[in-house]
Amino acid sequence: MPSGGNAVRGFTRDPAVKAQRLHRGSLRRILAFARPYRAQLAVFLVLIALGAAAGALTPWLLQRLIDDGINRGDTRVVVGVAATVAGLAVVSAILGVAERWVSARIGEGLIHDLRTAVFDHVQRMPLAFFSRARTGALVQRLNGDVLGAQQAFTSTLSNVVSNSLTVAFVLAAMLSMSWQLTLLSLVLLPVFVLPARWFGRKIAAITRESYELGADASQTMTERFNVAGAHLVKVFGDPAVESAAYAEQTARVRDIGVKRALYSTWFRIGLTTVASIATAIVYGLGGLLAIRDELTVGVVVALAAYLGRLYGPLTAMSNVQVDVMTALVSFERVLEVLDLVPTVGEKPDAADLRTAVAARGASVELDHVAFRYPSAGEVSLASLESVATLSHDPVADTLHDVTFSVPAGAMVALVGPSGAGKTTISQLVTRMYDPTRGAVRIAGQDLRDVTAESLRATVGVVSQEAHLFHDTIAGNLRFARPDATDADIERALRAAHVWDLVASLPDGIGTVVGDRGYRLSGGERQRLAIARLLLKAPDVVVLDEATAHLDSESEAAVQAALDEALTGRTSLVIAHRLSTVRQADLIVVVEAGRVVEQGTHADLLARGGLYADLYRTQFAQAAVA
Repeated sequence: MPSGGNAVRGFTRDPAVKAQRLHRGSLRRILAFARPYRAQLAVFLVLIALGAAAGALTPWLLQRLIDDGINRGDTRVVVGVAATVAGLAVVSAILGVAERWVSARIGEGLIHDLRTAVFDHVQRMPLAFFSRARTGALVQRLNGDVLGAQQAFTSTLSNVVSNSLTVAFVLAAMLSMSWQLTLLSLVLLPVFVLPARWFGRKIAAITRESYELGADASQTMTERFNVAGAHLVKVFGDPAVESAAYAEQTARVRDIGVKRALYSTWFRIGLTTVASIATAIVYGLGGLLAIRDELTVGVVVALAAYLGRLYGPLTAMSNVQVDVMTALVSFERVLEVLDLVPTVGEKPDAADLRTAVAARGASVELDHVAFRYPSAGEVSLASLESVATLSHDPVADTLHDVTFSVPAGAMVALVGPSGAGKTTISQLVTRMYDPTRGAVRIAGQDLRDVTAESLRATVGVVSQEAHLFHDTIAGNLRFARPDATDADIERALRAAHVWDLVASLPDGIGTVVGDRGYRLSGGERQRLAIARLLLKAPDVVVLDEATAHLDSESEAAVQAALDEALTGRTSLVIAHRLSTVRQADLIVVVEAGRVVEQGTHADLLARGGLYADLYRTQFAQAAVA
């Protein structure tokens, strides 16, 4: 039976949501998510209707018990009606359990479907999407908005249908008993609803503020409790200041919580008081009418009982538009993410790159490539970046007419000043982005024409920041090859020159590396990343300054592992070490997004151009050091 609690929940929703408009076709797409649950929804609605009818029958049975049984001294009617009331209570309980079971099946199924759809779609978004979107906002779409969306088919649907049927059944029964008392009791409803709407706006505003304050406090904990944030606080921060700032945030959450509780209490007291006054009126006037034999005692008792079932649903229905739109807007926020088209897609007839590599070898070619990073409006959503609108202004090209080729099994070193475009070139080879003009090919195949799965199997990457998940060493390595055995993992770790370290750990390959692998040193993380690459055994290797920011001892160990990883593979190396540059079969010099020189180490030194300058100022100094 709907109660005042449902009304309070409805009034805590933000009334401003009514001003929002669903996009054309959104309702059709929302209903599409419910299509697999059509049969369950039909059963759900039938159970709601039966529950509302059962609830409306009880006061009528009480009237029969008093008028036809007690007043007439008919024990058979008394026993029969009492047994019926008891049976109806059992039936109502069973209906309630069945309704909740079906509701849970529908709701949890929808949550699963929506979360899976959003997670799968977000994974297909380009790297630029993740560089712009707030992680917390994405998580909110997967949690809060998905939960709000499923409520459209469970709690919101249940409340709307149940409240509507309850009001219809109760009013019909009351009007059939005494239309005069029914209308008189309804006169008091505006006396409550109008002030309640004011309370509702206050509760909604307070609720929004409490959510924002709670989010700020959660953000503080998230930033301070991850290992990088904790390290920064310990190095630069003051624990007392941090604690005081957090205490101030939580104190505001506390104060707003007290205020919210007070307003909600006033609301419930108002509903109870008005309902009690209406009940008193029914008993008072109904009692007088009963004394005059214009009404029976049973009718008076039944009318009073019906009033208890009327005010809560009527109040909740007065805000039904807010409830419905809140659920539908949550749904549309989920659809907003699903409608964001990935800029890097896979063609329906995409080929398997591994077939071409097996036939021709893993050559790499950039053919007159130009590239610009996508604008915010192309890859992101304003709501995920916490801005009003996204920029659609044209972005200048980062690369201009870049052309070079790497024969299968050869090593190419990319060198140039910081910001020249070296990392951008490496990201095109891994297809984090597609070129604006021109083509990137492996084994003669344009990467836009091959499957993403075969490209991942063909190309492996080791960057300067080796990321590890909060998992075991074995789990992190199997991320690259799930079917790898422990023996395969050991061979990869030995080849990466890190087996002795792993074997010395108490849990070996079962050791948990911690958040982002911070239980290990930078050099150890890099060697594990190289072991992960070796386990994958790609044909093409991209190294993005994999030994940058390491001390000399760690760099030597990592370089030994890299030498093992590059043997027999086509490699594209963003180099900052003299030995790497000298070993390269081809050196490509990049400046301001253009290839300005390419050739061997000796050829480029002899030309006396940019490479020769870089050699004298960067590589030669590194060699001396």
